[in-house]
Amino acid sequence: MLGLLLRILPFWVREPLLIVVGAVFGVRIAYLAVHDEEPVAAGIALVFLVFTAVRVRTVVRALRARRKPEPVDGGGGGDSAGGGDGAGGEDRTDRAAGRDGVAASAAHRPEPQAAPAAPAAPVAPAVPEKEPNAWGQAVAAVAVFAAIGFALWFGPRILPSEDAAPANGVSCPDLEEEPPSAYRDTPGAVTGDVLCRALNRPDLAGLLGTPGETATAASGDNGTAPLTDGKVAQPEAEVTFDTYTVNVSATYNDLTIAQYVKLLETGGQRDHQPLSVLGRPAVFSSDHTMRISIDLANGASGGPVEQGPLARTLTVALDREDRGGSYDITVWSESGGLPEDGVLLGIAEEVLPAVAGPAG
Repeated sequence: MLGLLLRILPFWVREPLLIVVGAVFGVRIAYLAVHDEEPVAAGIALVFLVFTAVRVRTVVRALRARRKPEPVDGGGGGDSAGGGDGAGGEDRTDRAAGRDGVAASAAHRPEPQAAPAAPAAPVAPAVPEKEPNAWGQAVAAVAVFAAIGFALWFGPRILPSEDAAPANGVSCPDLEEEPPSAYRDTPGAVTGDVLCRALNRPDLAGLLGTPGETATAASGDNGTAPLTDGKVAQPEAEVTFDTYTVNVSATYNDLTIAQYVKLLETGGQRDHQPLSVLGRPAVFSSDHTMRISIDLANGASGGPVEQGPLARTLTVALDREDRGGSYDITVWSESGGLPEDGVLLGIAEEVLPAVAGPAG
């Protein structure tokens, strides 16, 4: 079908179409080859670009050929006319010699009157056939197929499909319950589903250093900070992989990073590390998670709270002025291993700008 369509299209539509399609696909595949480091895709992109260059050269040669004037072929009718006059003269001489005997009688005959010539009908001037505008066809074809290429390239980003697969193999749940009143009383407070969508990125496993893994669970929660009687909003989100679990939370209180560092020092925290992230005050800290056992055999009674594996947390201020409130990015694993601090920095630099509100 495509081959038939290309055969019936005019030259000045078909060639710009091939140029646009080859350029769009060549550049797109080249971008993916560089981004994903795929040498096979780079070879395919090179084929598309070479094909496009050949079609461009064909169009340029056709345009140059149209601009050259065609040579006018001059006639040699003078020689044939002259030859005709000579032969006619000899013939007329022979006829005159044979008719000498009747010349006298013919001289006395009255000459016949020639009939008046009929007026020639007016000939309409020939209207030259108007050729199609090659430049107009080329520009129209390029515009149409450039729009098609734009739709193919950016369509999935602008209008994502509802049936598209989740970014990490799992989807963030919809939090149908209305957030507590602390969220309405806090300007710019985000919800747990916003944090979950920002955290559940396609490249989160790669940021953790485990690019081959797929998330097994994702969740969000519109909670409040403990010991605040529900007056401080504290949403959180969590994404779990086989190796690591990542938790992101936001606390909208008046505690600054400087005050939090002093609390760590007062509590005997030795491995805290103040720094700056995205131009905001931040600090690294470590602490153990809590593990709660639930015995379903005895009526779902709760067991003792135990100390869980060690977790590494990066706390970042909500704003550059450090006026209170913070984001916490925490990573831990069931095996007790922790990634390097640069992993948490990379997650913060990618996730926090995607969160609406003060962090955005």
